[in-house]
Amino acid sequence: MNLSSIPHPIIFFDGVCNLCIGAVQFVIKHDSKHRFRFASLQSEIGKQLYSTYQLDTSAVDSIVLWENGEISIKSSAALKIAKQLNRPWPLLSGFLIIPSFIRNAVYDWIAGNRYQWFGKKQTCWVAAKELESLFL
Repeated sequence: MNLSSIPHPIIFFDGVCNLCIGAVQFVIKHDSKHRFRFASLQSEIGKQLYSTYQLDTSAVDSIVLWENGEISIKSSAALKIAKQLNRPWPLLSGFLIIPSFIRNAVYDWIAGNRYQWFGKKQTCWVAAKELESLFL
């Protein structure tokens, strides 16, 4: 499977992080048009993302949005995802006016503590059968 062959925005997430899995479940619930597809960063297509975009695996450890050949990471990814969800969540995209170094400082603090606060699975989460078509 090649990234460029997928016509949907893809949300890459940490497949063992309970907070990240919860975020994916939130997006699924609030994406009534099923715009997004999902893949764990640990998957083969996740590895392809790291390789294609020469991402540092230690610097990108939570959420990545791939859309139309471009990637967004950290708070920019989260806010761009929110922009495409059902109302009222697109209102959060207004936070994009805040400089990314400020947004990402908060994001990095949460991401750095996510396992401690929310826990971690021993293996990657697998979606329910009825959601399989949304996962790569």
